[in-house]
Amino acid sequence: MTATVDHIAGLTYHGRKGAVANAFRYSVDYVLLDAEAELRTPWLFRRNRRGLTSLQDTDHGGPPGKGRGALWVRDVLEQHQMTGVEQIELLAQPRLMGHVFNPVSFWLCRRADGALITVIAEVSNTFGDRHSYLCHHADLAPILPSDTLKARKIFHVSPFQPVEGGYTFRFDITSERIGIWIDYARPDGGLIATLTGKRRRLSNRTILASAIRRPFGSRRVLTLIHWQALRLWLRGALYRARPTPPEKEVSR
Repeated sequence: MTATVDHIAGLTYHGRKGAVANAFRYSVDYVLLDAEAELRTPWLFRRNRRGLTSLQDTDHGGPPGKGRGALWVRDVLEQHQMTGVEQIELLAQPRLMGHVFNPVSFWLCRRADGALITVIAEVSNTFGDRHSYLCHHADLAPILPSDTLKARKIFHVSPFQPVEGGYTFRFDITSERIGIWIDYARPDGGLIATLTGKRRRLSNRTILASAIRRPFGSRRVLTLIHWQALRLWLRGALYRARPTPPEKEVSR
């Protein structure tokens, strides 16, 4: 039996805490799919092939450009002795005309009954580095919309934030919508980041509509990131040089 792909015309918000406050929101396109299933896709979307839009395993599950997709996720789950995962979904921005940059994408790991029990937040920075945070309850109980999951920050993302403090994640993923909230807290500062949007079946029509509204795809995302960085620098935010990335790919 083949599976379908969902499209999320989402809205992301970033609010900086601390002495140099800054906030912005913009629209963004994500797709959500079963990473191990045979897919039934619109003609304008391709899985591991070139297309107007596509999602490639090499972009996820491992170093950027050298990913192994769901096979990597299975290895991570085994290394951390996590059992009971029957379905692995990927929530990520797709390639548009061959280009992609995902500041964060999410592997959603579910039991046979559909309960979400593990999320791997795959974080990439603009320097070409990547690190993933493994989010789950100690007893692998279902992750409910009201639950909060914590991880210590060990990866450099923004040059205007230090590598210290911690993240609090909250996930509300239903058949109709997605909601993800990330609260980065540190002494005298931090950041709130959110991703919300309704789920719709991906179609040639939705792909074309998104391409018309946001014709530059993730190139636009990168431009917006650098624009906000310039604003922070002009407002006197402290710039921090990129440190050596952590040796391990995954932490929790």
